Order: sequence, then C-alpha cells, then structure tokens
Amino acid sequence: MSLHLTRRPVLAVLAASCLPLPASLRSQGKPAMQSWKLATSVRTGIHDVAPAPDGGVWFSAQASGHLGWFEPATGRTELVPLSRGSSPHGVIQGPDKAAWLTDGGQNAIVRVSWPQRAITVFRLPADTGYANLNTLAFDGDGDVWFTGQGGYVGRVAVRTGQVSVKEAPRGRGPYGICATPSGDVWWCSLAGSFIAQIDRRTGDSRIVEPPTRGQGARRVWSDSRGRIWVSEWNSGQLSMHDPASKAWRAWRVPGNNPMIYAVYVDERDRPWVSDFGGNAVWSFDPGSEKFERHPLPRESGNVRQILGRKGEVWLPESGTEHITVIRT
Repeated sequence: MSLHLTRRPVLAVLAASCLPLPASLRSQGKPAMQSWKLATSVRTGIHDVAPAPDGGVWFSAQASGHLGWFEPATGRTELVPLSRGSSPHGVIQGPDKAAWLTDGGQNAIVRVSWPQRAITVFRLPADTGYANLNTLAFDGDGDVWFTGQGGYVGRVAVRTGQVSVKEAPRGRGPYGICATPSGDVWWCSLAGSFIAQIDRRTGDSRIVEPPTRGQGARRVWSDSRGRIWVSEWNSGQLSMHDPASKAWRAWRVPGNNPMIYAVYVDERDRPWVSDFGGNAVWSFDPGSEKFERHPLPRESGNVRQILGRKGEVWLPESGTEHITVIRT
C-alpha cells in the first residue's frame, strides 16, 4: 500500500470567459451543440471529462498536470494543480462525490475531494514499473479499478487505501474500463483487441474475444441491461457484447475512414461514439440500428472521451482546447 496525503493545494483560478453563443445549433427538436474555448493561460491538453456534483464539469488536464473544473453558467475555468510531474489521463466522479483520476506522471491514482479540493495520492507499488495509467471505474463494493496501457489492471480498496496491481493477460494494451449496473467491471485492450471481465475477488481477468479480429477495442461502456458497448479503433465499428446471451453485434460507423475512439451510453440507453476520421460524434439508435452524425465545429476536434448526465453529453476537444456539450 502506498498512501500519500497532501495539503489543500493553491488554486489556479483563471479569468472567466463570456458565455458564447452556441457554436452549432441543430433544427428544432434535434440535439443542440454548444462549445467554449477553455479560459486558461496554459495549454491544458484536455483529455477526459466527468460531470461534477455542483453542476460543473471536471476534466483531466494532461499537458499541464491539473484537475480542471469548468462552469457552464459562466464559462469560467479553474485549474487545481495535482503535483509536479503530474499527467492525468482519466477522470470520473466517485460515490463519495470526489474527482478520481489516473495520473500517469505520478504512476498513481489521485483523489480530489469536492468542494474542499484536498488531494490524496494512491501510489502504485514501487515494483510495478511505469503503468501508463489510462481509465478507471468503481465497482459495486465501492472500490475503484483502473487500467494501465503498459500491461496492468489494478484496484484501490477505498476503505483501506491499499493499492493492488496485476499484470494483464497478453501484456500491454489495457485502456477503457467500465462498471455495469450490477457492479461488475469490464475493460478492453487496445493492443490486444479483446474485452475482459474482472473477478473482483481475485483481480484476475476473463478474456472475451470479439468476432472481428484486430479491431482495436479502445473504450467500453455498459448500458442499463449490463450489455458492453465497445468502440473499435482499428475497424471503425461500434460493437456490443451481451454477457447474458454471450452474443455479439457490430455496426460500422458511416464514412470513408471512421476512427472510433470513445464510447458512452446515455440515460436513454443510446450509445455515443467519437470519430477522429470524420471529425464528428455519432449517436446510435439500437432500435432502428441507425447512426446520426453530429459534426464538430472545428477541424481536428479529437474527442478522446465522452461522459454526461441526464440531457447532456460532454465532449473534451483535445485538439482545439474547447469543451463542448450536446443537449439532448
């Protein structure tokens, strides 16, 4: 176990930006898109986003080493410094209403209490080596699991602070991770092109092979029925695995060269994916099996993760330093 507590950090509060007019409005009855340029004095390298409990939106500032907080009502951005050498990748809201991050620069999981902004660092065991930490998810017992693209899957036992890490099957590649409504945890391997379910007691992983070989499973998300939706980077597909029936379905995203990075399933059980190749976000209707395109208003938006809350789908544009919402 490695548990390190830091004092409340000095906050970097940036000047508020004016709330701009929507960058792109769809016709009446269609989702509306609105964007803001992050009001910061440094390039943040915005990577992942997560709705915060106060109505704001957190983001991982991978380039600058901060937890970012964005206030939609004012356009204000605040940066909370994590530590020297920090390089956070994933961020989610925990059951404790705190922000939890994977910090590749510190080789640690970081918790930022909210609104106190006190920082706790859970360092990986010293013999782990560089894990290249990616994403994280809470299981049904309240523990947080994480992936490391260097070939690791691990857990922070929140009650004790103990950090345990296991080498992933087939080595490097663990990337996206999610929890189902029943509290089970699934992850996927970008390099290995598979998904896997974690045995929460032992920490071992059971591989499930997708039907498309070499598809590059990048991120995973569960719907309300516990079905696992997968963004396939190499194949340009959105796929779905039903653990109950062990069945697979897959749909190729429209376009000449779809490059599907992120996947998120909203409260209506509608999947959303980001497409680097088409510079767009797509929503998918499982009933009609049709995609709807939501083009990004700037070139090379590079949306690396999607998360939301009821009626809102939030997008971090790592290529343009914008944060965008689609209101459904």
